[in-house]
Amino acid sequence: MTNIHDIAKLSGYSVSTVSRVLNQKNYVSDDARVKIQQVIDQMDYVPNDVARDLSRGKTYNIGVVLPYTKHAYFGQILDGIMSEAYKLGYRVLVLLSNYDQKKEREFLEQLRRKAFDALIFTSHGLPLEEIAKYLKYGQIVCCQNPGDVKMPAAYTERYHTYVEAFTWVKEHGYSKIAIMQNRDYRKSATSEKTIAAFQNVFGVMPDPKLIVNNITTYDNGYEAGKYYHDSGLNPDFVFANSDDIATGFRQFYIDNQLEIPAFMGQEGQLPSQILGFSTIDHQLTKVGAAAFKVASSDEQQTIRIPSIFINRCK
Repeated sequence: MTNIHDIAKLSGYSVSTVSRVLNQKNYVSDDARVKIQQVIDQMDYVPNDVARDLSRGKTYNIGVVLPYTKHAYFGQILDGIMSEAYKLGYRVLVLLSNYDQKKEREFLEQLRRKAFDALIFTSHGLPLEEIAKYLKYGQIVCCQNPGDVKMPAAYTERYHTYVEAFTWVKEHGYSKIAIMQNRDYRKSATSEKTIAAFQNVFGVMPDPKLIVNNITTYDNGYEAGKYYHDSGLNPDFVFANSDDIATGFRQFYIDNQLEIPAFMGQEGQLPSQILGFSTIDHQLTKVGAAAFKVASSDEQQTIRIPSIFINRCK
């Protein structure tokens, strides 16, 4: 296989001069550039990107660990990461985990082997304590409050906004509150904050029969609406975990000519704007941009983004 030393020998110029031509640098005469380029074309030589990355100690690859992409939360964070990565010429590798701890360990081992400059965990199945052990091999950023675990983070402040939203719900006389979640509150930091805020406002745990987990899509929202109705639970207010999901829930009631319970979405998506229902905007695109900023640095810093309760029922 032809390498840069072969090009130097055949062209009669030094390896450093050939390197400057390959990397389109200055300080090469026109004559030398033409002769070297002729040899490069003749040999159909292409630089080895892996070798080049190893020599400069940087891959310009950032891995983004996503459990899946079907929930708005992850799509919006990824949008923010991609936007910032494009500006600085980084490549973003989407690493799907489905919360599989074995798969997440594989990604961490790839960081250890320098396949990436950094990893961003948008969510995780592994304990943060285990993830943080790999910081000695490269930058790792989590998109939640790391608590007592010392590691870089970029996340949205949710709890106080959830309290604000549930306070509004309580003040308007709703008491039979249904909650849709991505994962059980014992496994998800987001769900845990939702339940904690509910307890703060109402003084009790939500009715477990009214909590539905594994809700990530419009269709899941539709099925949750069917479950509430067919089970005779009849909530008077539904707290959905995205605007798309809330729209699916709403559509079940419309399709079956049923009275729609009051409801609220999350993530500030287009459906809540068009249909005019309340939502919580967690500014996840900003979270993604902040996560990339931390990932592409060597600093152990934490960036907190405020969430916003958008009340359209005033």
